[in-house]
Amino acid sequence: MKRVLDFVIASVGLLIFGWLIFLFGLIVWMQDFHSPLFIARRVGRFGDVFKMIKLRSMVVNAESSGASSTAGDDPRITGIGKLIRRFKIDELPQLINVLSGEMSLVGPRPNVESEVQLYTDYERGLLNVRPGITDFSSIVFSDEADILYGQSDPDLVYSKLIRPWKSRLGIFYIEHQNIGIDLSIVFLTVCNSVNREWTLQKLAKLLTVLGASQDLIEVSLRRSPLSQMKMLSN
Repeated sequence: MKRVLDFVIASVGLLIFGWLIFLFGLIVWMQDFHSPLFIARRVGRFGDVFKMIKLRSMVVNAESSGASSTAGDDPRITGIGKLIRRFKIDELPQLINVLSGEMSLVGPRPNVESEVQLYTDYERGLLNVRPGITDFSSIVFSDEADILYGQSDPDLVYSKLIRPWKSRLGIFYIEHQNIGIDLSIVFLTVCNSVNREWTLQKLAKLLTVLGASQDLIEVSLRRSPLSQMKMLSN
């Protein structure tokens, strides 16, 4: 059922947003006359590496000249790239990955190979399902670039402050996933770009109903700095 829902919504999504992908793809191409697409190597289900498609928001060959985690002040981000990233337009081409079966609409976000190599045994449970375009952590940490802003080593900060929480939320999703939750996450993902505070409150309520631990509920509200958040044992 999940695969059917993925296929239907991804197909409709491409029909609705195809013009937006084309428009911004053209703008990206016009700024430097290079491909507007960024093909990113990511680790998917069962550890298989696949090519995730994004609209390019950074300079050409940016992946070879800096950290894999991107801070808001990363000089590799282009002018139009800032707009593309702010409204998550760069993620829309991943609907093609959903159609091909490499990704789902909802699921833990796929990571780069170097980060997956650091996974604990617990975190490797994230590889038991198809990665997704959005999930609980995508909403909670949609401001990831702001968290990493000004950091001299964004990858280190990501690994210490962000990845542990994203992994916990990802595993929690896997343990409780169903069609109703998927639809709720898609709805909240859209709402997050309009009213983030309201969205985080609704997400916290959903996690509470599902029986999430208090630390996951607290971090989902994002009221305290991540450096002050105390994680309970898995």
